[in-house]
Amino acid sequence: MKKLTIVILTVAMMLVGTKGFAQGKYGADSAQCITKLSFYKEYFKQKNYDESLPSWREAYKLCPATASQNLLIDGTTLMRRLITKNAKNPEYVGQLVDTLLTIHDTRAQYYPKYAVTAFNNKGQDLHNYVKDAQKLYDGFEGIIANNQADTRATILLFDMQSAIDLFQEGKLDAETVINAYQRNSDLLEKMAPDSDSEKEQVVNVKNDMGSLFAGSKVASCESLIELYTPRLAADPENLQLAQSIVKTMGMTEGCDDNDLFLQAVTTMNKLDPSASSAYYLYRLHGARGNVSEAIVYMENALASEDVEDSRKADWTYELATFCFKNGESARAFDYASKVAAENEALAGKAYFLIGNIWGSTRCGGDEIARRAPYWVACDYMNKAKAADESLTEEANRYISQYSVYFPETAEAFMYDITKGQSYTVVCGGMRATTTVRTR
Repeated sequence: MKKLTIVILTVAMMLVGTKGFAQGKYGADSAQCITKLSFYKEYFKQKNYDESLPSWREAYKLCPATASQNLLIDGTTLMRRLITKNAKNPEYVGQLVDTLLTIHDTRAQYYPKYAVTAFNNKGQDLHNYVKDAQKLYDGFEGIIANNQADTRATILLFDMQSAIDLFQEGKLDAETVINAYQRNSDLLEKMAPDSDSEKEQVVNVKNDMGSLFAGSKVASCESLIELYTPRLAADPENLQLAQSIVKTMGMTEGCDDNDLFLQAVTTMNKLDPSASSAYYLYRLHGARGNVSEAIVYMENALASEDVEDSRKADWTYELATFCFKNGESARAFDYASKVAAENEALAGKAYFLIGNIWGSTRCGGDEIARRAPYWVACDYMNKAKAADESLTEEANRYISQYSVYFPETAEAFMYDITKGQSYTVVCGGMRATTTVRTR
């Protein structure tokens, strides 16, 4: 107590020489303001918060906001302690929460350099202490309007939850919630985290917000189509709009098989071409049976500079399989051969696919020419199991099936063909040299 008295007297003496300045910063009763500031601060430094509180209240009442930013910062600590201490008195807690939120607003107003921090802290306190969905939504929206991409990531998630709660109460329409989701998603994309932990938090919030939106059933596919179709038609070159449509519709179950979604992805690929968007278009057109378009987009994806070698091999094998299933055997053979030559890990699967391509190929000509593809098919099945032991059983099964179609020895003799002889097969845009085998 003696120490406090000395401090207060020292401050009072200083006021004599700084009266004019003090009245500007510390208000009309500058001496009292500075005295109360000093008194509460000494107790606060000692973490004697109960003793600090009365003087802080008087200082908060007497002093203008410009007197001390620490008066406001320390006040949030004291208010939170009081809220916890009086948890069983909801009416009093409500008053304390209002005071706490007001302190944040005051700090943001009078200390604009720290406004972002003040508003982010306010958002956390809103989440911790306010239960009313409307008050939460209004508060979070105000914070986001001020802080934009500097908004704390979790606040964007809290805002989404409050918007969904209001929608479920019938107080907010689906379009408003959808727009809030898109805006918050865009802000998350613009964020530049300062540390690995912040980066991880942003990723987690992205995932949580996506799950929250998808699980809320705010938007049906039909309502999204109705909402976005005229928007994209009116502004077909808007990349951000196209990205938002793809992201939102992609998270809505069963909403990626419609003309609007296809158009939005096409716009994305046109305005900001990438391997991933071209690949996505391959999948979309493939699902619709648009074989030629699908192949073109996959070829574009494979030609893109931003596709990794390992992914390129997977996609090339996928394209070979797609071509084979859709009657493009020559293309399938070319792509599968490329995979076998360039990627050891996938060589077995590529040989196995080529074996089946030859095994399903129907050639014209004489009897030997029509049966020759089965020799090539067995050649590749043997290559497949040599390159990948896990394929041995299945490859042997196909070898048994294809061997049935080998010509009989006498039949081959009639065409001047003998077992072990080299034979070149040219058929269906493919070419291979094999060895004659007979039954």
